[in-house]
Amino acid sequence: MSAFSKIDMANVTRLTREGRLKEAMALLRGTRPTESPANEAQATHGQAGTQRSGLGAAFRGMLDSVGPLRFGRGRGAPAGTVVRDAAQPLPDGARFDLHAYTSAAGSRPYKLYVPSGYDGRALPLLVMLHGCTQSPDDFATGTGMNELAEERGFFVAYPAQTPGANSSNCWNWFRPGDQRRDRGEPALIAGITREIIGTLAVAPGRVYVAGLSAGGAAAAIMGSTYPDLYAAIGVHSGLACGAASDVASALTAMRNGSAAVANGPRRHRASGGTIPTIVFHGDHDKTVSHTNGDQVIAQSIGEDDLRVTVSRGEAAGGMRYTRTVQADASGRPVLEQWVLHGAGHAWSGGNAKGTYADPNGPDASREMLRFFLQHRARTD
Repeated sequence: MSAFSKIDMANVTRLTREGRLKEAMALLRGTRPTESPANEAQATHGQAGTQRSGLGAAFRGMLDSVGPLRFGRGRGAPAGTVVRDAAQPLPDGARFDLHAYTSAAGSRPYKLYVPSGYDGRALPLLVMLHGCTQSPDDFATGTGMNELAEERGFFVAYPAQTPGANSSNCWNWFRPGDQRRDRGEPALIAGITREIIGTLAVAPGRVYVAGLSAGGAAAAIMGSTYPDLYAAIGVHSGLACGAASDVASALTAMRNGSAAVANGPRRHRASGGTIPTIVFHGDHDKTVSHTNGDQVIAQSIGEDDLRVTVSRGEAAGGMRYTRTVQADASGRPVLEQWVLHGAGHAWSGGNAKGTYADPNGPDASREMLRFFLQHRARTD
């Protein structure tokens, strides 16, 4: 990581919130920006223009077709808009800093939450992957994950997709080059994870990854490609690894589920073990069909003999749900699926101050953490 004591982080944060990511990244690296704000804006606009025939435009079209999602005071961001300034006040002693990671696979900024109680003792790490049109600050607000990290004591990292990589800030889960270990975006996300492990005291085997929508699909990819790095994954309103290989198959999978996943091999651990996975998906989701949640679970199943239990309930906000748990011989949940009845494309139980967050559902953040902390990856 950079030597942050020598960096004007207030200026870096300002540039990031203004969408001037190249200048912010240059400051983080300790170099001078090579483009003026006007030139950068023109370049970003040009990059977006070249991708309008690709999936970025397709996602915007689908978001436009279902209209803004509104839940109480929450809001759905207009298509193509990136919400950058939804940060909540920090507790005394806590940090939520902007960092930059660079490798042969490319560069990505990320934000890292360190709770106020961190004293050098090892804590779990959760990597959170935002959805299209979202930013780390917005996603942190909508999920309430930083507040939960403060309460329970763990680190949270939020890798940020950039407009240059996808004009709608979607993770490129549909491209074959971004579905493989040590390639593309999986290599960048794993690199960010390893950088944090090498810098902070992260509890061995206690590293997890979760995401929403395109970020949920990216989390499924990370579970499939790096089962040695992540002990468990959480997929909210996302798709299975390998669900698409281009724009056309991505749109088909989003609407109907993926034939490639339904007919393809499972992506369980090389040892034959199940990838511990928790899924949340609304059965009225018109952006990503809830069939994809079924496929995420089916893809994670290994050769383990699991016991299935089904329960139904209603959240305090009135949303009904069906919870299916597949547990091992000790009773520990290994696969867990929450079908949210009547819910659309939004983080269940989220904070309405963030985008794509529905406060009426069960608390997905708290339930994911409960599930994650029951799993530890082998570190030998």
